[in-house]
Parts: sequence; structure tokens; C-alpha cells
Amino acid sequence: MFLVGKNNTKNVLALIAVLASLPALAAVPPKSSAVKDTYTPSAAQILSDSKPWEWRRPDPDDLLVMNLPSGRVVIELDPEYAPLHVANIRTLVREHYFDGLAIVRVQDDFVAQWDDPEADDGGNPRKVRSLGKAKVKLPPEFTRRITGTLPWVRLPDGDVYAPEVGFSQDFPVARDPAQHETWLVHCYGTVGVARDNAPDSGNGSALYVAIGQAPRRLDRNLTVVGRVIEGMDRLSSLRRGRGPLGFYAHPRNRTPILSIRLAADMPPAARPHLQILRTHSPTFQRLLEAARERHDAFYSTPPGKVGICAMSVPVRQLSKS
Repeated sequence: MFLVGKNNTKNVLALIAVLASLPALAAVPPKSSAVKDTYTPSAAQILSDSKPWEWRRPDPDDLLVMNLPSGRVVIELDPEYAPLHVANIRTLVREHYFDGLAIVRVQDDFVAQWDDPEADDGGNPRKVRSLGKAKVKLPPEFTRRITGTLPWVRLPDGDVYAPEVGFSQDFPVARDPAQHETWLVHCYGTVGVARDNAPDSGNGSALYVAIGQAPRRLDRNLTVVGRVIEGMDRLSSLRRGRGPLGFYAHPRNRTPILSIRLAADMPPAARPHLQILRTHSPTFQRLLEAARERHDAFYSTPPGKVGICAMSVPVRQLSKS
């Protein structure tokens, strides 16, 4: 508001005349419409910018190579979380225990399981395969103590099943600092040791893989020994069992296991040539952030968070040359 007195009326009128002679100012658009929308880069775009040091070669002594009629499945073991069971599985594999056994159970949205069909209910006890030098009974390894030497990459988004979640040696894990305990969690592709009701009834001769939604209710109730890093589609696409708990009612529906070998025992040229992205790398952190704040032509509302089982750790095939 202007206060106009008798003595400056002429000056005010002159100012109005000057303003009226100026060209009209163009309207300035709001900042939000002046800035173009930015889309979240795709996972492929982020991975294309990764550096060689951000990837690691898995230890051949920790790689199981399962050969099925449909092709190869590769499993990475984690001896840091289940050393006794991993050692027993290595013994079973080196004695060719699994060769000729079968996938006996495929329960939809839950697990696929392989073991000795004769060891299941209804089998012939006289035909049950010997474990050889492997141990018949092991103490459960559902959890392990937290130590300062154990790698830990915390995921800050929270979790329903555990006080903390994150990654250890690029495996998805959970922790309870108050109890000083940590454990491998059940995500899609997790491999664990099947057992009966007794906690010490699993020795690694029967294994399962999660093929559906992450069955986190199994955490701390079964020993987890690793995860599938190649060929998961060959397990998740198997015919579902029609018997109780997804067991096959007819032996002809089972998928035979041609062989399981440790990569360390295979000729170098025949081993899997794979690399796994390190979860402490900047590239993996970019992938997590892209998943949290995803915005593109389809996703207009980003979730803002990412769950421990929502982000699979990338694995890539290397040339054999």
C-alpha cells in the first residue's frame, strides 16, 4: 500500500506512467514444471558402470555343481555360518552320495527338496544309501555368535523378523545384537538342511531350496548352508508334487540327480566361471537406492524401502578365455 500526500502526487503519477510504458514480464513457470522428470536408472545401467574390484570369484571349495537332466545348478556354500554341515556336505559330495538320488518334493510357493528316496517314509530301509565317512548326527547350526571379524553390511530399511538385517560375505543375514546372535535368512534361492522334529536330525544328506515367497518363518529353526547362484529356474519350474507337503506320489515324477560335484574337484576349464557383486561395493549400494526410490514410466510411487529378500545379489558369467 502507498501513502500519497499532496506534495508527491505528481511524482507518483509520473512513476505510474513509466511502469505502464514497460513491456509486460513473461510469467515464470513453477519450478516443478520447469525441471524435467528424472528416471531411476535400470539395474542393467547401474551394473554396466561397475568396476572390476567390485566383483569377487567364489571359492571353488564352496561351490556345488548339481547336474540335472535340464542342465546345471550352482550352489555357493557358506562355511562361516554352518561349518559342521558344510564340511559334512563336502564329504557326502566327494563320496558321490547324491549321484543317482532325486528331487523328491516340490511344494508350490515353498521348497524343493532332494535326498535318498528310500530314506523317506515308505522307502525300503535295506536300500537306504550309506553316508560313508560323513557324520550321521550333527548339532544344529541355526545361529552363530556375532564376532568383530565377521563382515557386516547393514540394511537400514528395517525388518519384521529381526532387529537388524544386512549382508555378510554377500549372503542375506539377520542379527540380534542384544543376544549376540546372527543367522542366514530364508530368501528365494536359500539352501538349507532338511530335518525331522529333533533339532539335531539334519546332517546335510537331505537339502532343500526355497522356490517361492521368502519363508522367513523358518529362520533360526533350520540350518542354512548356502544359496543358489545359477540355475534357480531349473528348480523353481519343476512339476509340483501332489502328495502331502509336495512329495511326489509316484517315483516316475521325481527329477533324478545325475551328479553333484565340488568345483574344486573339477578341471579348471569345467568349473563355473562366475563372479558375485560385493554387497559393500558402491554399485550394490546404488542398486539398493534405485530399488528404494524407483521412478520411471511405470513406477510413479517409489516404495521408499527395500526388504532383505527383495534384492538378489547380482551374479555374472565370465568368459572362459
